Amino acid sequence: MDILGWSLIVLLFVVGMAGAIYPVLPGVLAIYAAFFVYGWFFSFGDFDWIFWTIQTLIVVVLFVADYAVSAWGVKRFGGTRASVIGSTIGIIAGPFVIPAFGLIIGPFAGAVIGELIAGKNVEQSLKAGWGALVGLFTSVVVKVILQAVMIILFILWLVF
Repeated sequence: MDILGWSLIVLLFVVGMAGAIYPVLPGVLAIYAAFFVYGWFFSFGDFDWIFWTIQTLIVVVLFVADYAVSAWGVKRFGGTRASVIGSTIGIIAGPFVIPAFGLIIGPFAGAVIGELIAGKNVEQSLKAGWGALVGLFTSVVVKVILQAVMIILFILWLVF
């Protein structure tokens, strides 16, 4: 049972880190679920209220930051609410429409299309598209760092 428990934990960590890059995967929720899997297979007694508070705060920060950082990128480059909505649709639909490059093309195209629909010119729309990419890449970096912190804290909590 120990092997099954640790296999599930590692699998959830891998899915979680992949989810930082590929938005269709559950990301931070998979990592958070791994803590419960550890508790069910081994012991919840290894984690006190401080552990759960820190990890829950990181989850909340990640959810807020994921949207805020992406929107910041679009707004920083002059985009409007239309490009934020378009880039959000693009990041979800892009990987399905264009499997190999949809993760990058989707938010860019979504932001550009959103701005064009809102009546902006092509130059402003392209600028908002670049902002969507900057926001996406910044968001991925933030997610990877914070999710790695969650995993490292988990390991440190068990070791010390």
